[in-house]
Amino acid sequence: MNMEETIANYKEDFDLFSTADEKLEYIFDLGKRHTTLPDEEKNESTFVQGCASAAWLVGECQDGRLILRGEGTSEMAKGMLTLLLDIFSNRPADEILAFDPAKLQDLGIIELLSPVRQQSLEAFLKMVYAYAQKCKEGV
Repeated sequence: MNMEETIANYKEDFDLFSTADEKLEYIFDLGKRHTTLPDEEKNESTFVQGCASAAWLVGECQDGRLILRGEGTSEMAKGMLTLLLDIFSNRPADEILAFDPAKLQDLGIIELLSPVRQQSLEAFLKMVYAYAQKCKEGV
């Protein structure tokens, strides 16, 4: 399943809910699958600058695929990280770099995020694309 198919699956899920509160509750539920990072991986280089609550993102390149792991501290950050890692992790670097992040709008949830949370999403995406670029370059 590629990134766009993953988004389409999530969109189907979000479309089941009629209110913004129900959609946000679903994001919080996703956060229950949230993973944590070992303390030594939570540092300045993995810290998501500009995120509304503390969050970290680790990217590793394995055979041209970007493997992402992250941790967030708030319920919203945990849920959004779970969703975004599902979309972006374990993908070929080229697929990520070719992906238009505007397609995330198709989910129908970005507009539910406060402006600060939207900035957090942009900060996360900036790190993902930087990791993907390094992966592509073999760094």
